[in-house]
Amino acid sequence: MDLNKEYAAHQRALMRADSAATTDDRRAHLAQASCIAGRISTFQKQLGAAAACVWSMAQVSAAGRI
Repeated sequence: MDLNKEYAAHQRALMRADSAATTDDRRAHLAQASCIAGRISTFQKQLGAAAACVWSMAQVSAAGRI
């Protein structure tokens, strides 16, 4: 997995959510960001990376932003 690519995709999804014209679009972008965060978290957990905890919390936070 290219983590830089995933981090960038996650950031773009969050930026699109922040500038979304409709609630449905915002939710779709946040869902995409959450999915990406899940992939990052899973990958990091498999590596035993301490940062995995942060990405797990990011998913919880993103769910609260809807």
